Amino acid sequence: MPSPGSRVATYLHRARLIDSLRLRLRSPSSSSPPPPPPDDPVVALHGIRAAPTPASALAFFRALPSPAPLPLFHALASRLANPASLPDLRSLLASFPLPPPPLMRLRLLAAAGDHPTALAAFASVTPSPHRPAEAHNLVIHLHAGAGDHAAAVDAFGAMVREGALPNGRTYTVVIDHLAAVGFVDQALEVFRLLPSLRAQRTTRQYNVLAEALASSGRFDQLRWLVREMAAVDGIMPGPQTRAAIVAMREAGHVEGTEDFVEELSPNARIPYAVSHDAEGEGESEEEEDGEKDRSRAKETPLKPWLDPRELARALEGWDPEDVAELDAAGIVWTPRLVCKLLRAFRKPATAWEFFCWVACRPGGSFTHDRHTVMRMVAILARAGQVERVERLLSKVRADGILLPFVTVRLTVDFYGLSKKADAAVRLFQNADSICGPVSRSNLALLCSSLLRTMAKCRRGRDAVELLEEMMATRGVLPDLQTFSGLMEHLASTGDFKGVHRLFGLVRQCELQPDGHMYAVLISAYCKGERAALALRLFDDMRDAGVLPDTRTKQMLVKSLWREGKLREAALVEERCEEMVAARGGELPRASPGHVWTVSAADLNKVYDIYSGCFRQQPDVEHLTADQAIV
Repeated sequence: MPSPGSRVATYLHRARLIDSLRLRLRSPSSSSPPPPPPDDPVVALHGIRAAPTPASALAFFRALPSPAPLPLFHALASRLANPASLPDLRSLLASFPLPPPPLMRLRLLAAAGDHPTALAAFASVTPSPHRPAEAHNLVIHLHAGAGDHAAAVDAFGAMVREGALPNGRTYTVVIDHLAAVGFVDQALEVFRLLPSLRAQRTTRQYNVLAEALASSGRFDQLRWLVREMAAVDGIMPGPQTRAAIVAMREAGHVEGTEDFVEELSPNARIPYAVSHDAEGEGESEEEEDGEKDRSRAKETPLKPWLDPRELARALEGWDPEDVAELDAAGIVWTPRLVCKLLRAFRKPATAWEFFCWVACRPGGSFTHDRHTVMRMVAILARAGQVERVERLLSKVRADGILLPFVTVRLTVDFYGLSKKADAAVRLFQNADSICGPVSRSNLALLCSSLLRTMAKCRRGRDAVELLEEMMATRGVLPDLQTFSGLMEHLASTGDFKGVHRLFGLVRQCELQPDGHMYAVLISAYCKGERAALALRLFDDMRDAGVLPDTRTKQMLVKSLWREGKLREAALVEERCEEMVAARGGELPRASPGHVWTVSAADLNKVYDIYSGCFRQQPDVEHLTADQAIV
């Protein structure tokens, strides 16, 4: 093993051991390859992940010295999480040194298709205040995979009723389910809604939709999808999307696909099998190059192993000796690989050093593109390095390169984390020169991001003035969640006049406040010891036919009691009982929605689309937006 001081040399040594191990595991002449050095669990971990079949992974694990570290149990469990290996998975889970957490157990059993045990694991996940979104996602996917469409829809509704916020993976499951059973138009409809839901559109969603559209010859819609992927979301095409683009070009639809020609045969250009990192699995659902199809591993030559996360850790100090080792390794850099490495760095300074270093390779072997620049800009913005961000964007503009719209939006969002409000305003004002003309819908989203950033920087009054200016001069119409977020911020600072002002703007825009907006305002007034104002909002809420959730009702009653308004508190209880009796059921556990992110009406649109595909007479047909999933 190389000296501890040369971390890149250590990484490269491990890479060679892992490559040797991968070859042995696939060699037909050796049924029981020797285990890796017992003092290097990293090699053993990747050996389990690289095994061609679950059975070979299990045999390899059993050959390791005991006791095996816990991460090796986790890696093997992931390999055994399929229906054919279910008995081995159950046996392994029972032998874990420490009982796996309920969410991990649910993930494994759901992947293995063990329906009843997975649902039991879901029930064991602590529901207070609500189960994680990922737990609900797994259950929805479990029902969808089993063909129980109504149960999948009900699981989505239960997720929202419980108060969990659907995320990008939730919508990936919904889109995949709809497309798999032939409801491609409805899947596209959900996909189009995602920006307004502030949910990330992912490589997997594009893959699913591109494959469905190409197989049915709907190339006009596929062209729109590809344009969104490149110009708006800045996502590199996955394998199914690349195949769809090839089919579109072969059918004579080449317009808008010119930028993807180089991407259409990545296996010839990327000579590495990029390791699948289970720790960061699914955060952005990016495509992982390499050994996705292990069933074909024996038919094609193995590419050298490369793990961006491990390599980034080795380079974290950007030591000259490590950089020299990296240079001598002769790695062929591509934009996709550079993006993966940039994402893996923990320190912005190291990411910047690498970004500059890789651009200066001898012979101009690598040139940054909009994807690598977009990734670097986001990293710098999150760290608050405004000067470098502006310098990099200026260079890109001078080169005539337009970045995806998401670059501007993410940078504005990250400036909120680094408390750089003025830089965010400048970026907002120059958005057109960075990403090209911004559509009205995207402008509203960008405005929402800017207002949120200003709120995080405690510039609430400036945010209100900017909002009014945007409405007057650029015709921006904010959505309910934007108003809710800004009102919550103003209330937290005691600016109740600003809250009234915004509530007036909501009605001026002819928007109908939903249960979540009322809940946010009532909670803010109660915390500010303004129970009378909260009670007035409760009356407005009742007149609008909107049910309060349990927590909001309890908070209002307690606040009235504290201020000595016992009669009014009793009246709130009585009116809630009347509303429940008139509608049946009980008060909802939570009001659907989330400040800055999603409204009840948006969630209800998704639910209506999803349920309408599988129910001839959906029970939400005649309900209001707040009632449909409550």
